[in-house]
Amino acid sequence: MPTLFSLIESPMHPNFSALYQQLGLTEERFTAARKLHKALQTQQPDFLVGEFIYGFGNNYAGANVCNLDVTLRALQRFSPRTKVLVFVHPSEVQYVDKLLELFPIHQVLRYPVAESALQSALQRPL
Repeated sequence: MPTLFSLIESPMHPNFSALYQQLGLTEERFTAARKLHKALQTQQPDFLVGEFIYGFGNNYAGANVCNLDVTLRALQRFSPRTKVLVFVHPSEVQYVDKLLELFPIHQVLRYPVAESALQSALQRPL
């Protein structure tokens, strides 16, 4: 059965567990990136869903663009075939291109994320 890792780092992250189940995906939910990274060492998910949070003037301003950088580097190492879907707030859409320059992203979905858009992204081939 295909697997999907959800990285939930904010209360804005919508709960699509019912959709994932309907599509035959086994979801594993993580509220901490380090726990997800540990899981990647033993399991390669088919999908990763995470929220883009731009690093305005904090430690992300240098080598990292956002909260997902370290996770996406871990994916490159342990699970390079995982399709990445990113949720983004409309006010941060302008910064997503910086992430796209560094990592392959399967789909970027703007809040509010429509279930139909997510379903299409999950069913879209690479």
